[in-house]
Amino acid sequence: MKNKIIKDIKNQECVFSVFGIWDKTSVGKFEKLDFPTQKNIIFDFANLDFIDTAGVRYFLALENELKQKDYKFSRINLKSEHAKLFELCQKHYKSFHNTQEDKKTIKDFFENLGKKVVVSFTLLVQFLNFIGLIIYTCFKTLLNPKKLRFKAFLYHVENSAINALPIIMLTSLLVGVVLAYQAAYQLAQFGANIYIVDLMGISATRELAPLISAIVIAGRSASSYTAQIGVMKLTDEIDAMKTMGFKESEFIILPRVLALTFAMPLVVIVADILSVLGGIIVAWFSLEISASEFMSRFKEAVELKHIIIGLIKAPIFGFLIASIACFRGFFVQKTTESIGIYTTKSVVNAIFWVIAFDAIFSVFLTKAGF
Repeated sequence: MKNKIIKDIKNQECVFSVFGIWDKTSVGKFEKLDFPTQKNIIFDFANLDFIDTAGVRYFLALENELKQKDYKFSRINLKSEHAKLFELCQKHYKSFHNTQEDKKTIKDFFENLGKKVVVSFTLLVQFLNFIGLIIYTCFKTLLNPKKLRFKAFLYHVENSAINALPIIMLTSLLVGVVLAYQAAYQLAQFGANIYIVDLMGISATRELAPLISAIVIAGRSASSYTAQIGVMKLTDEIDAMKTMGFKESEFIILPRVLALTFAMPLVVIVADILSVLGGIIVAWFSLEISASEFMSRFKEAVELKHIIIGLIKAPIFGFLIASIACFRGFFVQKTTESIGIYTTKSVVNAIFWVIAFDAIFSVFLTKAGF
């Protein structure tokens, strides 16, 4: 029987049930165990078939790591011969471990740094392959549009973008009000009240509205995509789809990516309007600039290119957010805790790359004279 550990959460305790054979050939293939949030852990060895010193060494190392992180742990249902083996190995393990801890050097630091660089580079290559798969599937679907799951596409447009509009509208309005209020105070000191329109119009349509919309969508919809795909993995839905001949790139990924890519410009248009509305409200009450004066100046001061640049960013942000969310979803392992971990990573990654790409766009377009 293959070695495995099944995690079971019971109130404040986490029970790790140990199954199968744990010897020098099987223990190395076992994936790293995710630690629970519960600080009390019980190792249940009732279903353990066999264990040798290599297997015991694995559990002693695991227990030692738990101890260093202030976890409490205990072993139950351990057979007498296995308990004796644990007792024997434990005596020698302690002295060996302490010796290694004392030998941490600069070499270890660079070794760990190198390992992290390799892991990050491998992840980047995997993500680029994933982007390649999405683009390939898009072209393939263009040649045969019947393959697109149009109902799923519409469902994700509604669920990911249209349902997010109320929070995006409110956020954009508030950001517009705050920005205009701060600008009004400064401009009033120099008698340059009317320039609030220039400041609000350009910053809102070119930068703020696309960025705020993308951050809200990343927090709301990226987490949703990752959690949905994670649950599909947890319940073996994806394996079942593969068995039936469905490709996850066409069935799961493409409708989600296309939904956000096409819906984001519409979301940004609404965010543009609400941000400018926030500016109009503040200009009216703080600087006594009427709405008609504001709009008249807006037409003169804000060139169409600023609005178009904001709208060009929108589908790129949507594609990026959906791709990262789906990519992270396929990393979810078969534990409920793993869904939370990768959902958080998905949101953090999506927000970081949206801000990074926005910075790149700003520098590139400014240098290009736009």
